[in-house]
Amino acid sequence: MTSFENKTVLITGAAGGIGTEMCKQFAAAGAKIAALDRDDTVISLAEEMRQAGHVVAASKADISNAEQTSDAILALREELGPIHILINNAGYSGASIMEDTNDDIWVSDLNGNLNGAYFCTRNVIEDMKTMDGSAIVNISSVNGLAALGDPAYSAAKAGIISLTKSTALEYGRYGIRANVICPGTVRTPIWDHRIARNPEILEQLMKWYPLRRVADPIDIVRTAMFLASDDAAAITGAVLPVDCGLSAGNLVMTREITLSDM
Repeated sequence: MTSFENKTVLITGAAGGIGTEMCKQFAAAGAKIAALDRDDTVISLAEEMRQAGHVVAASKADISNAEQTSDAILALREELGPIHILINNAGYSGASIMEDTNDDIWVSDLNGNLNGAYFCTRNVIEDMKTMDGSAIVNISSVNGLAALGDPAYSAAKAGIISLTKSTALEYGRYGIRANVICPGTVRTPIWDHRIARNPEILEQLMKWYPLRRVADPIDIVRTAMFLASDDAAAITGAVLPVDCGLSAGNLVMTREITLSDM
């Protein structure tokens, strides 16, 4: 396993399904964890991890609010020191289709996904300019690459891809790397409300995935750890789908065109 000894890793959306796994895996690799989430459970997560012997600080804040974000990151820096690695993992969707999207949902999704990633980046970039081996890993989505529902969320996730490339371009001279992961479907609690309506939904989705499965949080975490590590020292500005092959092509349509059982 790659070591992150003497590195402080800021993880947003730390209390979610992917975020919690991020915190635990980076901590197991020796990192100090700065956990940030708008949910109260981020505090109990940090306490649980401290009891397990890890160095963790937590702050509750809504990253869609610039002032809250600045205050929270300042508090985390005061406790743990400067941020070496930022994982912009937080994200949510307020409506599945355009017809159900109102002005408030549109603004909320852009704030919580895209603007939040920008606010966090802005608050750590000056520290990163003075350190070796700094990296930003942004979690976008395959929704940022193609229209797959959740229009406001998708627009924000597409913006994160552009933000990542701009960051890589401008701050590469300081040795700061910025890359973006685009997950497909991931087995996390964010799917609970859809599973409640259709318990078979994840199994039904598998027909679209060449690997015949959807991703687990650890799949996203391992990719983020690679991109944050020195093993990826020459990689910046990259857009990497971690989607079990979903974005490689339309598997269902290909089966129908070729009349084959692929």
